[in-house]
Amino acid sequence: MEQHEYIIADIQGDYAFLKQTDADNPELFQVAMALLPPAADIGTKLIGMMGMFEIAE
Repeated sequence: MEQHEYIIADIQGDYAFLKQTDADNPELFQVAMALLPPAADIGTKLIGMMGMFEIAE
């Protein structure tokens, strides 16, 4: 599987809603906050693959 780039568009309770920025996909991807790095917040850019995410530099 390949890595994808995301930005956190919204956080609602224990879930974040990610917008994929490296593809033309308007739908948001829901992921549990527990799977994201502790410093993740709205507007944070992430790189993710197979449910593992890290903050993009």
